[in-house]
Amino acid sequence: MFCAIVSGEAPAIRVYEDDDYLALLDIRPIVRGHTLVVPKRHTVDLTDTPASTLADMVRIGQRIGRAARASELAADGNNIAINDGKAAFQSVFHIHLHVAPRKTGDKLSFAKGLVLRRDPDRETTGRILREALERLPD
Repeated sequence: MFCAIVSGEAPAIRVYEDDDYLALLDIRPIVRGHTLVVPKRHTVDLTDTPASTLADMVRIGQRIGRAARASELAADGNNIAINDGKAAFQSVFHIHLHVAPRKTGDKLSFAKGLVLRRDPDRETTGRILREALERLPD
């Protein structure tokens, strides 16, 4: 879907655009001003997206968040998120960053109940991640 929007074949409310990125209002917003930052070059998720692309997406998302605070949306803060893979609720398989402007007391419960409060073996979890990081190419 995002490739069709980028090419102009599908409609979208565009918030920001440059040669490499597009930011558009989410068609199913969780809050007013919920914006998606999409690279024009298609990648699927965190596994195949260059780190520089992710950094640019966050940079653009930060500007959108600042605009939400400085505009009549009057955001007090923002949720910034990338859903990576189906297990993480990714529903469009073209990497994108969510910017959700928030207001104090807005009653939106973001990922409530999905947080593991206590890891039964933090040392083992840390070892597993360290070992996997060592095996990954830079």
